[in-house]
Amino acid sequence: MANKLKKHAANVPGRFYCTSPDDPGGEGCTACTICYTAAPDFFAEDSEGYAYVMVQPETESDIELCLAQLEACPPSAIGKDG
Repeated sequence: MANKLKKHAANVPGRFYCTSPDDPGGEGCTACTICYTAAPDFFAEDSEGYAYVMVQPETESDIELCLAQLEACPPSAIGKDG
């Protein structure tokens, strides 16, 4: 489960977020590229390749796409509780 106390600084405010790579609990982004490759309208990479949420999903289909990325994230670095 993503640590909402360790959010990536570039996340836009809202329900979905990515954690920073320095999460000591091991749930930080590892720059695996899965989320921003599969859902580039919502997830982006910073200059080091770590993911953040650049746009919050609004439609049901967009939310489902972001939830799929949450499930696919190897270190569980995507959260959905704002």
